[in-house]
Amino acid sequence: MPEQPEKPTGPVIVAGLGNPGMEYMWTPHNAGFLAIDRIAEQERVTVLNRRCKAQTGVTRIGNREVILAKPETFMNLSGQAVAALLKEFRIGEADRPTSLIVLYDELDLPLGTLKIKERGSAAGHNGARSISGALGSHEWLRIRIGVGPDLPPEAIAAGAKRRGGVGYLLTPMRRADLEKLDPVLDRVATAVRRIIEDGPAAAMNEFNRKGE
Repeated sequence: MPEQPEKPTGPVIVAGLGNPGMEYMWTPHNAGFLAIDRIAEQERVTVLNRRCKAQTGVTRIGNREVILAKPETFMNLSGQAVAALLKEFRIGEADRPTSLIVLYDELDLPLGTLKIKERGSAAGHNGARSISGALGSHEWLRIRIGVGPDLPPEAIAAGAKRRGGVGYLLTPMRRADLEKLDPVLDRVATAVRRIIEDGPAAAMNEFNRKGE
C-alpha cells in the first residue's frame, strides 16, 4: 500500500474580502467579511486584532493554526493585506495551495450558492484582481460566494446584472436576501474546515457538485 503524503502542518491564512465601515456591513460585496464572522462565531474567537492592514483572529482547525483576516484596505487594495499576512507568517508561493484561502462575493453565481476554485482570473472582481496583482499569480485558492440577484432570464440575457453591478453590490441586502445567504455562510465555514483538514480536492468534490 503506497504511503499517504504528509498533511501540511503550517499556518493557514483565511481572508474574507469586503469594505470596512458599518455602511457596507450588510452589502453583497461584504459576503467575505460575513463568512469570516461566521467562522469566528463558530470557533468562538474574535477578529479584532489589527495586524498587517487587517483585523485578525486566531484559532486552530485540525492540527493547524488558522488566521482569520478581514483586510482594512478596502476591496480594491485587498492584496496589500493578504501579501503582508503571507510574509508575516512565512507562507511562500509553494505553500499557498494549502495555506491561503480567500473568501469573496461573486456576482455571476446565484445568491445561495458557492464554488471553490484553485485558480482563475479575477473575472471583474476588484479584490481578486488586487490579490493576483500583489502575489503576481492567479494560482491561489478561493471560495466564491454567490450574491447574484434573482432576475428573470430575459434581464440576465440583456446584461442587467452586470450593468447594475456596482450599485447592487454596495446596497444593503433585503431581509429575504440575508435569509437566503445565511445557510451559505455555514456551508462556507464547513468548506474551509474541509479544505484545511482534507485538502482542496476533497472539498471541491463535496461542495462543487452540480445543482448545489
